[in-house]
Amino acid sequence: MKKYALIKTIFIGIIGGTLPLLLFIANQENENTTPKSNDKKISDLVIDGKRDIPLYNTNLIGSSSVDFREASRNSINSVVHVTTKVVHTSFQRDMFQEFFYGPGAGGREFKQFGQGAGSGVFISSKGYIVTNNHVIDNASEIQVILNDNSKHDAKVIGTDPSTDLAVIKIEGENFPAISLGNSDQLEIGEWVLAVGNPFNLTSTVTAGIVSAKARNINLLNNNPDKNIFPIESFIQTDAAVNPGNSGGALVNSNGELVGINTAIASQTGSYSGYSFAIPVNLVQKVMRDLIDYGIVQRGYLGVQIADVSQEIKTEMDLPDLKGVYVAEVVENGSAEKSGIKSGDVILKIGTKEVNSSAELQEEIGRMRPGDKVTVTIRNKNGNEQTKEIVLRNKEGQTDLIAKEEIKNNQALGATFETLSEKEKKSLGISYGVKIKSINPGKLKSLGLTEGVIITKINNEAVQTIEQLTSKLNDSNRGILLEIMTASGRKDYVGFGL
Repeated sequence: MKKYALIKTIFIGIIGGTLPLLLFIANQENENTTPKSNDKKISDLVIDGKRDIPLYNTNLIGSSSVDFREASRNSINSVVHVTTKVVHTSFQRDMFQEFFYGPGAGGREFKQFGQGAGSGVFISSKGYIVTNNHVIDNASEIQVILNDNSKHDAKVIGTDPSTDLAVIKIEGENFPAISLGNSDQLEIGEWVLAVGNPFNLTSTVTAGIVSAKARNINLLNNNPDKNIFPIESFIQTDAAVNPGNSGGALVNSNGELVGINTAIASQTGSYSGYSFAIPVNLVQKVMRDLIDYGIVQRGYLGVQIADVSQEIKTEMDLPDLKGVYVAEVVENGSAEKSGIKSGDVILKIGTKEVNSSAELQEEIGRMRPGDKVTVTIRNKNGNEQTKEIVLRNKEGQTDLIAKEEIKNNQALGATFETLSEKEKKSLGISYGVKIKSINPGKLKSLGLTEGVIITKINNEAVQTIEQLTSKLNDSNRGILLEIMTASGRKDYVGFGL
């Protein structure tokens, strides 16, 4: 019995010693025939019966991922560096000389200098560049630096403070105009590139995704007296944008322009995760108006609106949060003439649903006076109706302002209007014209603002707008203007041309 026990013990020992060796060999063979986790195909990654794509699978990075090289090549040469010089000119009168020799005699000009920088985008091979209004605002000189480092002087074609857009132009042909995309088709989560010149670092490209659309961040100030009615419907992205990117391009993965980078949300003034761009579909309308007319031909719906909040829904007993609430209808405006009333909810502009004030403003902002638009509303009774509305300008007219008329009313960056008899009587004058709006140019650099009245030019009474603009546009010598503020204070401004 002891002999069998000994044999049994030896046998168990042999089995116990060889089993780990066999398992080790089998495991080695299995490792040689089974792919490592990083080598697994997407179809092999199955969890709970569902395919699972790892967040960082090195095999997915390569030809199958988004490649920004072509988009960068297609856009980087179309984006320019815009530099500006700001000169504020003041005129100090010499009362002793004026006593003997008349107004303006012996006066001296004093100049203060500043500078700024931003970006711009070629939208035409003929040298037209779109940028932000705040990039070139107050500029007396504008220079554009191309990607090949060549420098060109630029002139202002037109500005639109309501959208913070401007068009400038350099002389020449065959410039690399960017291809225009469609911002309506841009989707949240889609890759985009910001191309510009942050911190004077030329030709910089950063990448991000579309975080949101139709954002209103209250960036632009409403000022009806200056004809500024802000239109904010920004594309929000997380592409890095910093000072100097303003006016640069936001492009999709094909290198097509989908927005103009305008602002960042930051406590420090530098990028902190959010940036905002004007959608290209709105940009196209504004830039075409500025090129064709020098001003934006803007149509108005004639309503005061608000987003449908939970509070408005409850107070007005609305069925849902869809649409845009009409708080008030402007008297004799486009909406009132079509039968829209206070308390109605605008659901669609054309075929597009609008669920925020920003969306509605963007859609109307693309249209001109005289354009017809179909508006779907839900009235107070809950019934849906479709209205056809003819848009009107701020003055209630449907006709476009002719370019020749605009030219006759503009000079040195300012647009003028006649004084009413009531204004003349209150100021105690019988002549003069008023500055209606003022853009970057000579008059703005002199410190003149909207509302200032020009009563004399070179000691000649100003009777009409055409008289003033023709002398300002055609003169090749020094100019002396007698001006009057809205309060009736008289002053003199002199400058050379």
